[in-house]
Amino acid sequence: MPAPVPVPSQRSGREVVTDRLRAAATTEPGRLQIIGAVLALLVVAFGAVTAFEISDRAASADDVVRRSQPLSADAANIYRSLADADAAAASGFLAGPQEPRAVHDQYVADIEEASRLLVKAAANTDASTKSGHEITTLNEELPRYTGLIERARASNRQGLPLGGAYLRYANQKMANDMLPAAERLYTAETGRLGQDYDSARTWPFFSLGIGVIALAVLFWAQRRNFRRTNRVLNHGLLAATAASVVVLLWLAVGHSVARSDLADANTRGQQSLDVLNRARIDSLKARANENLTVVARGAVLTADGKNDKYETDYSTGMKALVEELGKAAKLAEDTDDTAGSEPVAKAIDGVTEWQSRHRTARKTDDSGDYDTALKQIIGSGDSTKDSTGESFNRVDKALRQALAHEQDEFTRAAEDGRGALGGLPIGAAALAVLGAVAAIVGVNRRLSEFR
Repeated sequence: MPAPVPVPSQRSGREVVTDRLRAAATTEPGRLQIIGAVLALLVVAFGAVTAFEISDRAASADDVVRRSQPLSADAANIYRSLADADAAAASGFLAGPQEPRAVHDQYVADIEEASRLLVKAAANTDASTKSGHEITTLNEELPRYTGLIERARASNRQGLPLGGAYLRYANQKMANDMLPAAERLYTAETGRLGQDYDSARTWPFFSLGIGVIALAVLFWAQRRNFRRTNRVLNHGLLAATAASVVVLLWLAVGHSVARSDLADANTRGQQSLDVLNRARIDSLKARANENLTVVARGAVLTADGKNDKYETDYSTGMKALVEELGKAAKLAEDTDDTAGSEPVAKAIDGVTEWQSRHRTARKTDDSGDYDTALKQIIGSGDSTKDSTGESFNRVDKALRQALAHEQDEFTRAAEDGRGALGGLPIGAAALAVLGAVAAIVGVNRRLSEFR
């Protein structure tokens, strides 16, 4: 019988490719092709990862400047506007049935500002988040508070003692419901700002690692080329190396500068803004409690029934104010910021004067001279001269100046940090493509010698 014909074995596509690569790796042209492909892949990967990571850092830096810090500032201004409205309402009530026009206008302006900022915050915040919940609470409570104030005013115009009760109830709603919600909103937005800071300042370790590997392989390929051909330079590989070095240096230096500027924005701006915002809020709460002390005339006591509640809250607020101003002065001193330390020093002097005048007014009220004590608290007519109101206005003006200065410092440093990353993602991608092309051209130049 004839011998059987052997049937050729069926080989998979993977085996065929593996055999071809093995065969290519045994010849110099094949090795060069593999080296060229690896070099191009590494350089492109370096540029792509750099563009991706720096785009993420730049987006976070942009959020710091355009979204999270403005929202944090708006949250602080919501708190300030509400506290200032409460203080103005109490001042207007103390002035008698005919509320001074300036005080009334201040109250209206504060309520309108708080309403405007709440609408703005709601438009930029997801309602399901913690911040969204606090905004909803404030939007619900604000009309109730203003309604109580209007009832207090109406009763005061008619000379009814019920007006004082309405005012105290409105203050309780502000102190127990609205201001805590505003403070939680401020804390949440400041926390989001901190997250954006951390994201923008995180080192792009993956990009740096791939860049170092790409340069190491490029140097190895050129050294191999030199040892096999005795040619010192390969223009294509040299161009790919130069492009990779430029991207790596740009990445390291640009991100270092951005980190430094963002750190300055935090230490020279945001930290001082946080302290000054809290100081201003403490001053407003202390002013409202000071006015309510005169309105209540000892009718509201602390839980133990031993002390006047509003006088106790005033003392607590002033103590917190002094502590916050001390922190602000220390921050200005640490940063050698004369322009920032001067208004803080004025605020400290104003607080000292305020406390001295308050003690005098309390002694006068305790002695039974209510009318004189009232003048020492709110002044006479449209003038606040020699009153605690004058001292409060001096403190508030100084704090506004300090806040404006620190906001400028923050904005300048944060924008510099964001600018340090500008152009890097596009530049890294473009240079990576050029480097990959140059690496392939350099290897092909070597391959042409074998043809």
